[in-house]
This record gives sequence, structure tokens and C-alpha cells, in this order.
Amino acid sequence: MRQSRHLGKTIKEAPRDAHTASHQLMIRGGYLKQVSAGVYSYLPLLYRTLLKISQIVREEMNAAGGEELLMPALQPKELWEESGRWERYTDLDGIMFAFQDRRESTVSLGPTHEEVITDIIRREVHSYKDLPLLPYQIQTKFRDEIRPRFGLMRAREFIMKDAYSFDLDESGLDRSYEQMDTAYHKICQRIGLTYRSVEADSGAIGGSGSCEFMALAETGEDTLMLCDSCQYAANLERAESKLEEFEQDSEQAPMEEVFGENLIGVEPLAKFLNIPVWKTTKTLLFDADDQVVAVMVRGDSDVNELKVANHLGCKTLKLCSPATIKELTGADVGYAGPIGLPKNVRIIADNYCANRVNFECGANQTHYHNINVNYGRDFDAPEFGDFKSAKAGDGCPRCSSGKLQEAKGIEIGHIFKLGTKYSEAMNANYLDADGVSHPIVMGCYGIGVSRIAAAAIEQCHDEYGIIWPKNIAPYQAHLLGLNLEDDEIRKQADALYDSFQASGIEVFYDDRELRAGEKFSDADLIGIPLRLTLSKRSLKNGGVEAKKRAEKESEIVSIDALTEYVESFYRKEESGLLS
Repeated sequence: MRQSRHLGKTIKEAPRDAHTASHQLMIRGGYLKQVSAGVYSYLPLLYRTLLKISQIVREEMNAAGGEELLMPALQPKELWEESGRWERYTDLDGIMFAFQDRRESTVSLGPTHEEVITDIIRREVHSYKDLPLLPYQIQTKFRDEIRPRFGLMRAREFIMKDAYSFDLDESGLDRSYEQMDTAYHKICQRIGLTYRSVEADSGAIGGSGSCEFMALAETGEDTLMLCDSCQYAANLERAESKLEEFEQDSEQAPMEEVFGENLIGVEPLAKFLNIPVWKTTKTLLFDADDQVVAVMVRGDSDVNELKVANHLGCKTLKLCSPATIKELTGADVGYAGPIGLPKNVRIIADNYCANRVNFECGANQTHYHNINVNYGRDFDAPEFGDFKSAKAGDGCPRCSSGKLQEAKGIEIGHIFKLGTKYSEAMNANYLDADGVSHPIVMGCYGIGVSRIAAAAIEQCHDEYGIIWPKNIAPYQAHLLGLNLEDDEIRKQADALYDSFQASGIEVFYDDRELRAGEKFSDADLIGIPLRLTLSKRSLKNGGVEAKKRAEKESEIVSIDALTEYVESFYRKEESGLLS
């Protein structure tokens, strides 16, 4: 492609609302144009990169036994009502674009396609002989984000690959899940990302288990917990951890009510009471749908609201208002405790609150705390479970010596074990060899094509611009012609461009009559991995100046050897798995 005929101009300054490197550099490099909030036009350079990402995804999906199809973006409300997800996606999460058509039918723009594919399968599959199946598509999705931001990382319209496995039983699902896990690792490695696969929460998609593929980047919206000794990794929402456990008192002491004016934080409270922080207790009151729930965690921990919501199975979970807390406890915020709460308040506690002797908790009176509290004697033992948030420095839940470290990540892929959630709700069944009907066992597997492009830039850039990974760069080489006012130089540059095209090398040819500094700046900004500069100076030195975008030094390569030089550069594969 001749740059003089290219659609997409570089600019010096990024818009004020572009806060991440990928958003800024895509705008400045002429990759992206905003149409409205969270909606973008993919200009030619970016579209070429998206096609390359899609092709890598497609090849690995096909190799894993997938079969490509294309489903409609418009989806009827009735399918989502069958699965029971319409209310959550339109009212609670509110990310569905839903509207009435001229026939007064309610439809939506698909944020995902579990319902549509299940509808297809229940019409096409009848016998166990028809399974397993692994259909997939690469398609535009629509989600009405409240705060679209960071360019392609949280857009309202984006490109995604979604696949769905259909098996006879759980063992079949396990095989499909492992196949997709392997395929996703290969995709990330071929693209050249530094990434981790982490345990994750299944969210609105549902199912018994899931795993996220995270591109590691400081600008990531997700917080990850990674063990420094083993391969344990989890999203903070899901992460487990070990806390240090301490020797307990040998005997129970009498419970006492202690006055401590304005002592709310656990550190000053522990100091005032002359006890370790782990003996203090945080008790938080939540509205969980139509029920109030008190959640207890050790004073050196925080409540993980998602774990609580999953345990309760509630649709909404939010902290009680100060007025509600006052009504339930008789105290201001910060003095709630489990003793004396109304009987309709459900009490649950983190596992590390169990087996403590003589611990502290709020007294449900402003400025008062109870010390030497014990289960059984002072109040009934609550339900126990994992309700705390893991944090850096906690022990690894999988190995004996590891400590958790915190990292930031960008979610680029997510795989789920759905089980029979959708097939049972939508009557997608098969008959076994004996004619007995069973629900089909499902999995789903998504990967963000447009988000991968943004994540790659977040990982691969410098102060001058983008540094594309080789396999997804829009072009393989950026040919810069300098001194093009000289007819002989222009003829040689044009001939070199033609020879690259004849050899099948993807080349972006800067044939514009601009100063050398402008061309070099644009080349650095656009970020094609290999820059080839033909000029009077380079020819005097024996050929073309070749510079790798990720390196500072350049070298002269003879014109005769240039095609082999480029092909050799692209034969070197790189893997980005973080061990």
C-alpha cells in the first residue's frame, strides 16, 4: 500500500479523553476514529491487524475441531426469557441494547449468543450420534456500557470470537474445555502476548467453573493474584488465600463491653484494646435482595462482595444505608456486631473467623465494643465460608511456601463450563442409545479480537509509538523513500516496492514527499516491526537501512538480500507465556 493513497492520517496530539496508551496511539497513528461514545470506525491499518488476529483465532479453533458459522446480531426477547437472563441483562446489569421493531416485537443487539446457539442445537440435535459439536463465530457484539472508556478495551461495539461446545456428559465437557484451554494458550503465544490464565468468576454467563486469559499490563482493569512459587493464579474476585493462624487462649474469658470513643478502624482499636489486629472483627451489613445479611471477617481482612453474593445466590448485594444500620443495630456505622442482631438478619462468617477464642466484635452501641467474645456461649456459631478478599502477601492456597503477588491484567479471553444451565432451561436434549432423553452438556469460550489489539499495544509501545508483535502487525515492512524528488531514487524505491509485492511481502510504502524527520516519526508511531529506508545516503553505503522497531541500532542490507532479510526476520516465532 502506498502511504500517499492511504486512508488514515497521523496526528501529533491525542484527544483529552484518551487515557490509555492503546487509545492514544491508535488515535494518533490513524488506526481508529470515534463515531460516538464507545463506538469506533476501524481504519485500514487497524482492520488489517484485526483480520490477522481473527485468522490466528480461526486457525486454532479449526485445529481444535471447531466449525465456523455466523449468527444474527438481532435476537428476540423470547429466547432470553427462556434462559431466564432477560431481566438481568436489561434491568440489573443493564448492558443490553433492547428496543421494539416496527412490528412491536422486542429485540436486542446480541451481547453474547448462548441463547441463539442453544436454539439452533435443540432444533438440529436429536441423538447421541449427533454429538459432540463445537460451533464458533467471529462477530460484532454490542454492550451498552455505562462508562465506555479506554478505547477498544471497554467499547460498546466490539469484535469477539465466541464458541460453544455440546457434549453428552461432564467428561465430554471436560475434554472440550481442555481443548479450548490449549487452543487459547496457542492463540496468545502466536500473537506474542505476555499473559496468564487465571481462575475466574463465571458472572452472568453462569456455570460451574471458568478461566480467564489475562494480558499483563499496568493499565488493566482487573487485579490478579499470582503465587510466587507455583502456577496458582486467580482474578481477585475469585482468589483464595491462606492467612497466618495464631495460637488461641487456653480458656474463655468473660465477655466485656468496652467504651472506646470514635474507635472504628481496626488498627487504632487493636492498639486501644491491647490485642492483635487478627482478634478484631469487621461486621458489615448488606442488603441481599430482600434479606439483610451480616458478614464477619477477621480484622486484618476485607469482605469480598462477589464471594458473598455467589454464596447467597442473590441478584443484588449492596451495603446497608446508615439509616438501615441504625435501625438494625441501634448504633452508628462502624459499631455493628453479631450479638443481638434481629433474628431475621442472616449471619455468615469467613472461615478464618472460626476457631478463635476471646475475639473482639462491635457491640451494636455507638462507641462500644465487645471483647472476649466466643461462639456457642455468647451467640450461635454462624455459617462459615470463604468470604474474604485475598491480598498481596497472603499465603498461596495451593502450595505450602508461596506468597501471593498482585498484578494488573486485561481480560482477553474467558472459557466457561456451563453444564446444563441453558440446555435444561431451553429444552435442548438428546436421546441416548436406549432412547432416554438427557440435557446436552455445554461450554462456552470467548476471546476479544478487538481487545487483543488494544492489549498488545498496552504491552508493546514506547515513548515514540506502537511496537507491534510480528504476527499481528498491519504490514510486515514499512518502506520509507527519502530524496524522492530525485527521479532515480524514486524509480529505485518504486521498483523495491514492486519487488516486495511480487514476493508476497506485505509492505507499507511511504512515498509521500515529506521531510525525513516526519517520515521517521510517523513510522515509529505506526509501529510496523521493520523499517526499511532507501535514500541517497543508504545507497552510497551499499543498500537499504534496515531498523527493527524494537531496537535502537540499524544496519545496511543490500537490495539483493533484502527479501531474504525480511523473510528471515519473520521466521523467528516468539512465545509470550509468563512462567
